[in-house]
Amino acid sequence: MAIEITMPRLSDTMEQGTVVSWGVQEGDTVSAGDSLGDIETDKATMELQCFDDGVVAGIMLGEGQTVAVGSLIMVLAEEGEDAGEVKARFAGGASGEQKQTAQAGGSSSAESATAVAEPPAEGLAKHGVVTGGGERVFASPLAKKIAAERGISLQGVTGSGPSGRVVKRDLESGQTAAAAVVAAPAPVTVSRGVPVTAIESSGGGAMMMESPGGLTAQTVQLNNMRRTIATRLVQSKQTVPHYQVTVAVRMDALLDLRARLNEQLGGQGVKLSVNDFLVRACALAMHAHPFVNASWGADGGSIVRHGAVNVGVAVALPEERGGGLVVATMHDADRMGLRQISTRTKELAGKARERGLSIEEIEGSTFTISNLGMFGVEHFTAIINPPNSAILAVGAAVKKPVVEGDEIVVGHEMQMTMSSDHRVIDGAMAAGYLKTVREMLEAPATLLV
Repeated sequence: MAIEITMPRLSDTMEQGTVVSWGVQEGDTVSAGDSLGDIETDKATMELQCFDDGVVAGIMLGEGQTVAVGSLIMVLAEEGEDAGEVKARFAGGASGEQKQTAQAGGSSSAESATAVAEPPAEGLAKHGVVTGGGERVFASPLAKKIAAERGISLQGVTGSGPSGRVVKRDLESGQTAAAAVVAAPAPVTVSRGVPVTAIESSGGGAMMMESPGGLTAQTVQLNNMRRTIATRLVQSKQTVPHYQVTVAVRMDALLDLRARLNEQLGGQGVKLSVNDFLVRACALAMHAHPFVNASWGADGGSIVRHGAVNVGVAVALPEERGGGLVVATMHDADRMGLRQISTRTKELAGKARERGLSIEEIEGSTFTISNLGMFGVEHFTAIINPPNSAILAVGAAVKKPVVEGDEIVVGHEMQMTMSSDHRVIDGAMAAGYLKTVREMLEAPATLLV
């Protein structure tokens, strides 16, 4: 009996999902535990795992298309079954089972489900791109996006997707090395109307300058994650009374301690970051300031103080995975040492960027840290991530003149700005919490015990 694979519910709030890319194609043999592809939910892009053995008989949903949870997206033929017959049977009946609206190119999920049974020129026309030679190349939305970003011509690329469509894996298989398009720099026009390719420097030499090409006007449709981020952040700003408190932290002692520890632990493959110290300090400080580790009650008349200290760390996702932001949760962070925090943070960040996090890894945070210091940002404010009552925005540790006693010396200073929900945390509470965190960071030996 054929095995039906439907769009899974990969988060508690997920109502629909989008196929970012398929990792298999029709005719492939798959086993339980294999990855079938990537699914974009309202919170992250996650792997679609196979739970049965069989042969991929039919891929019922194209890359870039969206259907509701529970909709048929793939069918497997079991041992002894004819894959062609299974595909024909489900392709013919899928339109009666899937009534949800697909949100890719305005097509319905029924149309996308039966597209695999259509001739390529008809069923995939909406995915085609026309090359410079007038030849139509059929490609998934994600493949077209990657090709445009990398300046790659899709002409001559052999597609491995349904009905020969070019998909993401085809652009990463080495086929495109010879297809890369190198655009000639646009000429620079001076005031007299003469185009030039070099501008003379004041020393009499020529400094080559490459003029950028013109920008392309376009409307970018929101993916599920960005749509959810937009909705939740607007809701947060409209319903949560935000205010901000900023403190500056002397970082010299911490940077010195970090350098010594990394030198000693280098042989064990451990490399502590400033953010690891920050996570531990924020988690430990909750014991002295429990209202920062709290949420506004759903009944509108209570405050819920959480027993667990779960610190969320904001992770920016790469554009090839759809971009966006996901909060990876460090459960029971107050019980973790620096080495554990470092290992877990790297593990979660890597998984978020490469495969996607599980529901357990993105839920349950009670406090969030957003660190843009690695980008050279010195100060910014962040929007609270409900149901948290606070989020800490952290800048870079910058070398600057600082006052020690009556003297001005060179030191490193880092700014931290906490956005708080005034219904839960008043100004004195926020100031007290940041004072405790600052004291721990300025005397970092306390974070080792």
